[in-house]
Amino acid sequence: MAVPKRKVSKARRDKRRSEVSKLTAPALCRCANCGAYATPHRVCKACGFYKGEQVIAVNNK
Repeated sequence: MAVPKRKVSKARRDKRRSEVSKLTAPALCRCANCGAYATPHRVCKACGFYKGEQVIAVNNK
């Protein structure tokens, strides 16, 4: 059987188990219609446009 040669420290073990190292920031791109930042391949929340077409009606307050 495989046996570890040395004890793995608590810090090293916890770093490996943590989810913090795996987080990434979401990608953002500019909306072609209004110029606001939006996630790619999604409807713009600011103006409601997707690929140059009005998809949802947005109430601007």
